[in-house]
Parts: sequence; C-alpha cells; structure tokens
Amino acid sequence: MTELASRAQLRASFLRWALFLVPLVLLLGFLAGAVSGASVQNPWYLALDKPAIQPLPIVFPVAWATFYVLMGLAAALVCAAWGARGRVIAMVFFVIQLGLNLAWAPLFFRLHQIENGFYLLATIDAALLLTAIVFFIVRKLAGIMLLPCLGWLAFATLLNWQLLVLNPDARTYDADAPVQRVEL
Repeated sequence: MTELASRAQLRASFLRWALFLVPLVLLLGFLAGAVSGASVQNPWYLALDKPAIQPLPIVFPVAWATFYVLMGLAAALVCAAWGARGRVIAMVFFVIQLGLNLAWAPLFFRLHQIENGFYLLATIDAALLLTAIVFFIVRKLAGIMLLPCLGWLAFATLLNWQLLVLNPDARTYDADAPVQRVEL
C-alpha cells in the first residue's frame, strides 16, 4: 500500500473537519457581531452618511454567513490534507486572519473607530491573501474557495474607506440621538 489514506478515509476526514469548523467559524462570526452590536440597525451606524455603493441591509448578514461557510470549508480541506507540506502553517495563517477578521466588528461598531477599522481591514486583506496562497499550495480548491471572501473583503475595505471620508467626525456622533430613517 503506497497511500497514507484511502479516498474514502480522506472524504470522511474532510466531513469531520467540516462539521466542526464550519459551525465554529459561523458561531465566532455571529458572536463577534452580536457582542459588538454589528448591525445596519445600530443607532451610531444609522447616523452615518452612507456612500453610493452601500448595499441593501440584507446583503451584509447573507454575505458574511456565506463567506464564513466558505472559510470553514476551505479550512476543513486543509485540515483533512494529512501529510501535505505547509498544512500546519496554512492553518496558523487561517487562525490569524480569522482572529483579525473577528476583531473588526467590535472596533468599528462598538468603539466607533472607522479609521482604525479601515487599517484593520487592509491588514485583514493582506492576511487573507497570504492565507489563500498557502491554502492553494496545500489544496488548490481551498485557496480558490477563499477568493470570493477576498473579493468581499476588498469591497468592505472600500466601503469602510468611503464611510471614513464621508464621516470624519463619526466618533463624536451621539448614538442616543434620534435618527430619522427614510426607506425608498
């Protein structure tokens, strides 16, 4: 026998990792958002001037849930790649970028730090790009699965930048002040 594991064993390993990692990444993302008050209904966020590229409110939870699922599946592919060179370092990169990713919502929504949020997002962009590269080396599909996440994150970085430009004094906004919201 020249293989370390059969295809069936590798599939079973992937499924076990996926059943662990996908819910874990989703739960961590949900908790980071819940603890920080991350929502388009956040009173402070409602008071901000929004850029023209601002998506509809429903886009954010759907996009983030989708990308957290993709991240979890990509990580499961890498974890199931027993014996692959770079597997451990790839997961170290993954944990670092995920930790940075989870830190953004509290920084932005709880602490109202748009500028620091932008810098953090730029750092996350770089960390996710490096993670995608090392994932691609371990398992091509895992690296490819992170590309939509990278695209969304680049868009989020641009959106954060535009919010910063439109709201230079956002830290001083009174979150308890009444907000008039007009829906079209």
